[in-house]
Amino acid sequence: MPNSRLRRLTSQLTWHWEHQLRPRLSGLTDAEYLWEPAEGCWSIRARPDGAFALDWAFPAPDPAPLTTIAWRLAHVGQTLAQRADFHFGDGTLTMDRIRWPGPTAAEGLAWLDSAYADWTDGLAAADDSMLGRRSDGPPGTLDGRFPFADVILHVNREIIHHGAEVALLRDLYRAQRPGSHATA
Repeated sequence: MPNSRLRRLTSQLTWHWEHQLRPRLSGLTDAEYLWEPAEGCWSIRARPDGAFALDWAFPAPDPAPLTTIAWRLAHVGQTLAQRADFHFGDGTLTMDRIRWPGPTAAEGLAWLDSAYADWTDGLAAADDSMLGRRSDGPPGTLDGRFPFADVILHVNREIIHHGAEVALLRDLYRAQRPGSHATA
């Protein structure tokens, strides 16, 4: 079904992933990954039990804190992993069950790649008949209110949006001047 509606929807994310986002992550260092460009950033942090967790609150404070590259990539991975689990898996991957990546760029990128593969593998096994169905997504999402085609578009927007933010943070990290308030 190369010209199916589903394939056209998924090709948007595939193109962005292969030609923009994933190449832009090449060479990501641990220092960049955890860089906090301002005080009070949300990031990935070790918990007392040694596991890692994403800083977050529901509802988010207004204004929401700035976030690190680690946080943004973990959020992208969470968006993909939970959607894959709820739409193609057993629907048990809630925020408290996510095993967040550790504090290295390599761990974050491996987790992101795995979540992307789970989502795109699920989409590859789907067909156009799924596009109009409504099914609950992860808790806290509006997935069940919309046809699956709209969920796909929402996921695409999230990945493109946060991917652009990561690219900007990488540019800002690279352009830091000595003596700036930002630290690695």
